[in-house]
Amino acid sequence: MNLGALEEDTFSTCCHLLLQKSEQLRDGWSWESVQGSPEGYLKKTALRSAVITSNAIWSQEGSKCNSEAHSCCQYSSDQQVSEKSVVVDEDDRGCTVPEGSSQFLQYEYHILYSCSYRTPVLYFRACTLEGRSLSLEEVWSSVHPDFQVRLRTSPLNTISQQEHPLLGQPFFMLHPCRTQEFMRPVLQVAQDQHRSLNYVVVWLSVVGPLVGLDFPQEYSTLLQ
Repeated sequence: MNLGALEEDTFSTCCHLLLQKSEQLRDGWSWESVQGSPEGYLKKTALRSAVITSNAIWSQEGSKCNSEAHSCCQYSSDQQVSEKSVVVDEDDRGCTVPEGSSQFLQYEYHILYSCSYRTPVLYFRACTLEGRSLSLEEVWSSVHPDFQVRLRTSPLNTISQQEHPLLGQPFFMLHPCRTQEFMRPVLQVAQDQHRSLNYVVVWLSVVGPLVGLDFPQEYSTLLQ
């Protein structure tokens, strides 16, 4: 048995328990089935404030926001993205914002199972409230500087852009090639102490914050 690996049926069980807790917390996770396929994935949409330093969004002279819309990433006011509401004045949608200013972005997170790596994989995409998708450079610039160092130097590897294996659309992902490596010692301790862990919860509590995904402490009740 490979201690760092996760079997697909165990992944499903872990996701089911996470969804139960998410419903209690009103945390926004849902299970999305793929039409014509037995496969599916966990999904959550959230707003977060981030600083984007790329000129692709704001020019140094303060030009208007790029409002080219992408239907797959349109902001909808009826989406449950946060307990805090975000009010955007219609007159401010074309506002001028200096480069490096904090702004609200919409993130869509997917958790899939990888049969190749036998681990969960975090896919995500991000866009402005006007619907313009962020580039890989912009996503990197939105990561906290401390986490950028961690991503480049730790077993978590890095952020890359890949095709979503179930949707066939471009997504960003945290590459899973070394997930087993950083999960193995955690699982070893749990095994030595004769207790079980929710693999997905432990894994997500580590990788989620790297890309702005908040993970409430209340999920710790699912660790055993």
